[in-house]
Amino acid sequence: MKSAKCPLCNDAGGEILFEDVLCRVILVGGDEGRAFPGFCRVIWNHHQSEMSDMSASEQRHLFNIVMATERAVRDVQQPDKMNIASLGNVVPHVHWHVIPRWEDDSHFPGPIWAAVQRQGALRGEVDVGALRRQLVRQLDAGDIS
Repeated sequence: MKSAKCPLCNDAGGEILFEDVLCRVILVGGDEGRAFPGFCRVIWNHHQSEMSDMSASEQRHLFNIVMATERAVRDVQQPDKMNIASLGNVVPHVHWHVIPRWEDDSHFPGPIWAAVQRQGALRGEVDVGALRRQLVRQLDAGDIS
């Protein structure tokens, strides 16, 4: 089901790197994407506000996609740290943030939604093709059922 008011139900949310019938992985653009190149969101395709409302097999499927996304971003972007978060306070639709972090980024060591700590180091754009290929490799190598 979809919700007419939910932005994640009514818009892809970014450039789609992977999609199946249950969820999609998008590359975040805009200021967030420039500040944290490789930042992805894994979005459940059906409108659900809590993972605990999903079946155990749906939860496993989604988390397996999240972990494959984390591994792909790490392999391609080589960050100092990875952050994974599922909040849903602003958009109550199940989705996970997969965020590469560097010790010299604008917010480190705080979360990206906290106050800016410094002018962040400039990084080049993510190689979208390499990220997509690595994500497919990770998904093929893992059990995403």
